[in-house]
Order: sequence, then structure tokens, then C-alpha cells
Amino acid sequence: MLEGKRLIITGIVNDQSIAFACAKRAQELGAEIVATARPQDRELCEEAVKQLPSEPEVIDLDVTDLSHFDRLIEHLRAKWGQVDGALHAVAFAPRETLAGDFLDVRPERVNLAFNTSSFSYMSLGRVLRELCPPEGGSLVGLDFDAAVTWPIYNWMGVCKAALESINRYLAFHLGERLIRSNLIAAGPLETRAGKGIPGFEILTEAWAERAPLPWDPKDPYPVADAACFLFSDFSRAITGEILHVDAGFNFVAAGRKRAAQGAAQTGTS
Repeated sequence: MLEGKRLIITGIVNDQSIAFACAKRAQELGAEIVATARPQDRELCEEAVKQLPSEPEVIDLDVTDLSHFDRLIEHLRAKWGQVDGALHAVAFAPRETLAGDFLDVRPERVNLAFNTSSFSYMSLGRVLRELCPPEGGSLVGLDFDAAVTWPIYNWMGVCKAALESINRYLAFHLGERLIRSNLIAAGPLETRAGKGIPGFEILTEAWAERAPLPWDPKDPYPVADAACFLFSDFSRAITGEILHVDAGFNFVAAGRKRAAQGAAQTGTS
């Protein structure tokens, strides 16, 4: 499905990450990849990618430094000439923006979360614009549904809402270059980022109660499979979308137990 595609995969830090699963699936489907890592995470990334079907090159990329994106463009122009797609799997929020008082947070801490988790998506889109072939390409980002408020997500939820808006604007502005931009709103997964969210078990417990399909928080491969679909030509007319890969949680208003209790109390079925 991805034969001949050349992809940038950001965010690999271990073999449990969504980015690692996406890289593995993409290679299995015929893609050639490069991985990017923050300089301080480079060793972790290099160790993780050894477990992929084919060990890719790892390139330094600090997504808060625009000069790193410029260097990435020049490196990949020399290496490949063109790039068909990129995965944005990068997010960070200081702990106080998640677990602290929403109304009592320093703006520079929010700015760090925004620059890392949201604005960097545009920067990766710029890389793709510079390197995509005439037939276009595909930018894919990882989201956590920002249409609602999450009690333990605070300013990262705001950053995800910004990411969703940036996705739509990128889809609009990159469309003339035949570049698609889409997000995947995944259910909670026990990645390094997920485990860093205070009270993360609140999310997994909610999914166990409410999602109509089984959801395994240890399995990132349903998300990876969806990402590969979005990288493929099968998604050639899809852009500006948010694809929910969450076992259906997003459209259910109440859990099965709660609904059953309500029906028992009212005598309805």
C-alpha cells in the first residue's frame, strides 16, 4: 500500500510509542522512512529503531527551533530529493499546565506547550511543501479529541484544539500543492506521553465503560494502521479531517453501566 513512499516519522522514543508502531507498519507496507528525534532523545530513538524491520537514519529535530526544520529540508533534499509524507507525533506540556490550576499558569509554560505540540505541525507542513513531488503528499498528526473538555488535560486540551484548527488551515493552504493534512484522534494509549498525564487512569477507565468496541490502551497499532491509510493513495480525496480511532468512544454520551442503571430506575429498556 505504501510501496515507493518516502516518509518522515517524528517522535519515536521507544518501541511502545505510536510513532514506532507507525514506522513499523509503514515499512511493512513498503515505505522507506527517516526518523527524527530531539537531540536529548536521540539515543533513545536510535535504540528503538534498531527493532524496526529496517533500521532508518535518525535526524536531529528540535521542533521548537525553526532552523532545525530548515536543516531537515536541506538534508532530505540531498538524501531523497522528495518526500511523500510526514507523521507529526510530537507533544509536550509542562506538568503545571496539565495538573495545576487552569487559571493560575505562567504564559511562557503554555507557550512552550503550544510551540511544541501545535505550531510545530505547521512547521512540518512547510517541510512537506518544500519536498513533496508534483503528485502531492500527506501530512498526518496525532490528536486527542479537543471538541470536549477533559478534566486532566487542561492547557494541552487547548493546544490540541489549536492543532485541529491548524490542520484545517494547512489542508486549505496546501491543497493547491495536492498535499493532504489530516489528524487521528486516538483513544488513550500507555505511551511515555500518556503515562505522563496526571490521572491518566481516569481516561482508560472511561473508555472501558463507554466505548462500544474493545479498546486496548497497550496497543498502538490500530492508530498506526489508520495513519498508513492516510499516507496511502487510498485517502487521496480526504483532507482537513479528524479520523477518530477510539473504539467509538467519541459518539457515546454515557457508559453502558450508567445507561443500564438509568433504564432500571425508570423501568425502560
